[in-house]
Amino acid sequence: MIKLKAFFTSKPFILTLWFGLSLFAVVKGVLIGDGTTHNYNNYIIYKHNFLNLIQQHSLFGAQTQFYFDLNHYGPVFALVIAPFTFFPDKIGVILWVLFNAWILYKAIMMLPLKQSACLLILLINANSMMGSSGNVEVNPLITALVIFSFIFIRKQQDFWAALAIVLGTAIKLYGIVGLAFFFFSDNKLRLILSMLFWGAVLFVLPMLISSPAFVIQTYRDWYPDLIEKNAANLVSTRGYVCVMGLISKVFHIKNLANMIVLLPALLLFGVSMLRIKYWRNVQYQLLALASVLIFTVIYSTGSEPPTYIIAFIGVGIWVINLDRPIGVFNWCLFIFALLISSFSNSDVIPRYIRVNYILPYALIALPCLLVWLKIIYEMLTRKFDLES
Repeated sequence: MIKLKAFFTSKPFILTLWFGLSLFAVVKGVLIGDGTTHNYNNYIIYKHNFLNLIQQHSLFGAQTQFYFDLNHYGPVFALVIAPFTFFPDKIGVILWVLFNAWILYKAIMMLPLKQSACLLILLINANSMMGSSGNVEVNPLITALVIFSFIFIRKQQDFWAALAIVLGTAIKLYGIVGLAFFFFSDNKLRLILSMLFWGAVLFVLPMLISSPAFVIQTYRDWYPDLIEKNAANLVSTRGYVCVMGLISKVFHIKNLANMIVLLPALLLFGVSMLRIKYWRNVQYQLLALASVLIFTVIYSTGSEPPTYIIAFIGVGIWVINLDRPIGVFNWCLFIFALLISSFSNSDVIPRYIRVNYILPYALIALPCLLVWLKIIYEMLTRKFDLES
């Protein structure tokens, strides 16, 4: 039994699972299908973000001859996806997915934890990573950039932390949550100036492969595009998987004002960050990271099931940092989150329950909400200086 446990928690097994499941998910999408790019449509959208930028064609218009759905990423993302577009699509999409798996792996392994703890976070999230890879999502990269902003601020490398924050925000607005770690910086002025520097650099860089006028116009077009996307999310059967969606769908509330839910959540989060004497405590900092990752998803109207890779990395960090021994309540809460927020799209959950309850009522958000509230409680009450 001890040898079996050692095998399932070993680095070779966990890394094989982490990268192997992601590779399996994307290769299956590439090989199985009707010969079209339908199974990796997201990658084709990403690719045309770059192509449209260099051809100075609107990034946000429909191009049904190439892909369905719409692009919602800004011009900086074109620079990120560019290297992959020089390969045939079936190779490029596989390399993109493996890059996302690798960058998130690197970020997690750099956390201020023992290697065994980092590996357990990977193990806990292997299924969520596979789901994200199957959908060819950008969310693992965004998660990694948020984690990098946390790590670099802890290491007093504010210049690189600023790059992670600005780059993450420029790709997908979720990245801006890295600013929450501003309180942990020892040189806040340097962080601010570095963000201004990287903001200017990343604003200009896309112009080198396009034109200044087109890039400026693209930024003007981006805001109304995001507004339209948010409106579409509110009536989508796949989107609106957040606390606001949960409340709206369970209690049949139409036109729920987001701020009624978001403002109390922001207040709770803000209060939890006020224990100044613990700002240098690693357990407190890691709980703050977990809180930020979960908050980003459960209070975003744009959240979809694949987005929960971001939140579930936060759940994994929370579990690893629970005060020992872990109580029955925390174990039950973790298992509940694992089943509903991570495995709800798998055969672990009966299809009838998944189709008729979990998806229509946005129940994926519920366990992560409960975990987030538990994290807030711990940040407000735990005596971190007395923990061994």
